[in-house]
Amino acid sequence: MSKLDDVYAKLQVKTGAKMALIVLDGLGDIATREQGWMTPLEAARTPNLDALVAQGVAQGRMIPTAPGITPGSGPGHLALFGYDPIEWEVGRGVIETLGLGIELKNGDVAARANFCSMDAKGLVTDRRAGRIATEVCERLCKILSAKIKKIGTSQVFIYPGKEHRFVVVFRGAGLEGPLTDTDPNREGLPIAEAKPVDPKNAGQKKVAKLVADFYKVALPLLAKEKPANGFLMRGVAHQPDIPTFEQRYGLKAAALAVYPMYKGLSQLVGMTKIEGPETIAQQFERYVAEYENYDYFFIHYKYTDKAGEDGNFAAKVKAIEDFDEALPILLARKPDVIAITGDHSTPCSLKGHSWHPQPVLLHSSASGSDKLSRFTETGANSGSLGIFEAKYLMRLMQANAKMFDKYGA
Repeated sequence: MSKLDDVYAKLQVKTGAKMALIVLDGLGDIATREQGWMTPLEAARTPNLDALVAQGVAQGRMIPTAPGITPGSGPGHLALFGYDPIEWEVGRGVIETLGLGIELKNGDVAARANFCSMDAKGLVTDRRAGRIATEVCERLCKILSAKIKKIGTSQVFIYPGKEHRFVVVFRGAGLEGPLTDTDPNREGLPIAEAKPVDPKNAGQKKVAKLVADFYKVALPLLAKEKPANGFLMRGVAHQPDIPTFEQRYGLKAAALAVYPMYKGLSQLVGMTKIEGPETIAQQFERYVAEYENYDYFFIHYKYTDKAGEDGNFAAKVKAIEDFDEALPILLARKPDVIAITGDHSTPCSLKGHSWHPQPVLLHSSASGSDKLSRFTETGANSGSLGIFEAKYLMRLMQANAKMFDKYGA
């Protein structure tokens, strides 16, 4: 814990306030000529967000990790939860595995994997295999699981996720992460070799050989499949020891997320996963039902990010409008503090995550009003929150909940 964290801990008081962090994944974007110099957030019709802004909100932009660094979903969300993403580096495989409800044991190494498409030369032609249906993913994982149970003395476990995603867990003596990804991060390249981050680490070298051997056995089993005849592995790592949300903030927290990755992120910091809801309207309805049971709610919405990664401006606009349509359900039982933001930007023009600061909206009885009419990147640039690191959002939410005593005389 840093000296600043010690200060916050000493100032912290219980108020009984209710807080909600609503994350539109990859919300931020950039205006380009091709998009009419507009972002999807600016182009979308958002009457309910506009009404919330009219009630008084502070706006700003957040640097997700550090200037110029493009974050994955793990660092992006850990920062939103108030954990320094540079200090607390967590492998994506661990997060995805926990999100599927799979318990990891000491010494387990987990990897998040994507089924992909490859050509006859072994080059990746589609990193997500056309986003195959979950049922196809489940069938392919059964094929792999039936044939691959052990590699050497290490056990291998394969679990399907949603669409093209699955996880692989290696269990054995002396295993350690992290490794580099086998995902080349763009089409037209071969599957990369997983390498130890620390070349001198014996545990990492052992896992690197396991991953290489796993590919040798698994790829032939998928060779005749279309479009998913290959796979990429990311975030090969073991589970770190991280303080829980309740230990850090004294808050009982719940997570309402649909995708395993985000369930895993919340579970990693000790939030209670609330299972069942599949749409944003259902998530908001469950929030209302659980309102009295928790102090803090993390509500995740994926579809803005998916549209951004596909480079589909119209789909990202629609995803924002669909979110806005459901928002009154939550606002009918409005928490004391609301933050609406993204975990990073996913510009349609870049078709991927980026380093651009994401917009953020903060509403409470103490937030004041920036006298803006809408929640947009352009408006957020002039907001009173300014530009700040995402790891401080949680502290600002606590301040707006009046959870801090005065510092000093």
